Amino acid sequence: MAKRDYYEILGVAKTATAEEIKKAYRKEALKFHPDRNQGNKEAEEKFKEAAEAYEVLSDAQKKAKYDQFGHAAADMGQGGGYHGGNMNMEDIFRNFGDIFGGHGGGGGGGGFDPFESFFGGGRSSGGGRQRGRKGSNLRIKVRMTMSEVANGAHKTIKVKKHINCHTCGGSGAKDASSVGKCTTCGGQGVVKRVTNTILGQMQTTTTCPACNGSGEIITKKCTTCNGLGTEYGEETLNIDIPAGVQDGMQLSMSGKGNAGEQGGPAGDLIISIEVEEHPELEIDGQNVIYNLHLNFADAALGCNVEVPTVDGKAKIKIPAGTQAGKVLRLNGKGIPSVNSYGKGDQLIIVNVFTPQHLSAEETKILEKFRTAVNFKPSKDHKGDKGFFDKMKDIFRE
Repeated sequence: MAKRDYYEILGVAKTATAEEIKKAYRKEALKFHPDRNQGNKEAEEKFKEAAEAYEVLSDAQKKAKYDQFGHAAADMGQGGGYHGGNMNMEDIFRNFGDIFGGHGGGGGGGGFDPFESFFGGGRSSGGGRQRGRKGSNLRIKVRMTMSEVANGAHKTIKVKKHINCHTCGGSGAKDASSVGKCTTCGGQGVVKRVTNTILGQMQTTTTCPACNGSGEIITKKCTTCNGLGTEYGEETLNIDIPAGVQDGMQLSMSGKGNAGEQGGPAGDLIISIEVEEHPELEIDGQNVIYNLHLNFADAALGCNVEVPTVDGKAKIKIPAGTQAGKVLRLNGKGIPSVNSYGKGDQLIIVNVFTPQHLSAEETKILEKFRTAVNFKPSKDHKGDKGFFDKMKDIFRE
């Protein structure tokens, strides 16, 4: 079944502001919240669907990628940073739990916010709890040649970042006996409260502030990292970059950023693509442009020439009488789409060189042809089309 458009899910236009997107998500999330629709699987799916849409549209980079590539953007570069269909309830409450903070609803200080009661601290499924804070994202630049852009590339790079402490393995504790049950939540990782609201009596489950939801506290800290669980180091990473990436495009590798504190999850690695300039070729979208310079005799008489391509050299035939501005095409010699939906061409733009310094003999020879019939330009000649008209013809083919 085809996925619904994210803008349609939230009921906003593509021109919607960040605040309008946030407001729309708040409305949909409250409408389909599990506490209001207990046992309703359809409402649960709509709740998850709205969260997935908000995850993308609330992030400027993901939104721009989605606007350009649609749902296919999720397949770019290790998932492109999307949770997509793998998002569960715990992800939603953990990632978007603070969206309703400060919405109002209690009047003065200490007032109760019904939105906060739903989303204020998230939920815990009782399993797979993480102790500690999530690590920050890490940004790096990766330089690529034009050939690597056309064919994809495997890169092995060394990244300096925060890694798990080599002594405690990232836990932050001196040893296994230095971790005990949290006394605030009794090891549950969450604290509960019952509050009277405008919607009636509701039970709120929030993350334990003492143990950050892990259910455990450190009694003796690791002496190497002083309880943080991280140290500054270096990691060697293998990165597979798909063919068709563009200069400035960003890819994401989940969990390859800075390590989290005290066993918390690692951040993401954001990879910014930087394409090196080619000495002779230029990239224009999926097409590759080459400016070929011919002397007058070769253009008039025709010749065979060798031109550079992304992957080497190619021999082409120049027909006799080729006009300046003529655009020749090498099919399939351009850049593939990042979504593998086709490949561009190499366009060869013919430039005819006019010499500026002539010998007496050369001048004498050319003077003989100055008034010759075949050397007079004809406005009816198809070669007299302007350059931009020729480019239009190329793309209409």
